[in-house]
Amino acid sequence: MDSSATIIITLALVFYSIGVWSERIQGKLKPWHLIFFVLGLICDTWGTGMMFEMAGGMQFDVHGITGLIAILLMLVHAVWALVVLVRKDENAINNFHKFSVVVWIIWLIPYFSPMFFAMQM
Repeated sequence: MDSSATIIITLALVFYSIGVWSERIQGKLKPWHLIFFVLGLICDTWGTGMMFEMAGGMQFDVHGITGLIAILLMLVHAVWALVVLVRKDENAINNFHKFSVVVWIIWLIPYFSPMFFAMQM
């Protein structure tokens, strides 16, 4: 894999983790968390696009399918966060981290699956 794609995907992990875990620790969704969710989404989409080019398109294996699901969940997560913040729904703002952590855990599957499958060989 091209090192620039690896760096960009790792930046996605860093940005998304900062957003998700700072929101979880603070117990309340804030606008700056949304910025980190979006930065993670941008880097993940960008890095995935680079990987698609290297692989000759979408690979319909565990990594490819979970990666696509993860990007879609990240998009839903960011849009929902924006809606919650715009509506100023205090209950949703205080409980949003529950969804965030679930999306983050699902996102880790395609992030770590290449390493896991490489160890199996």
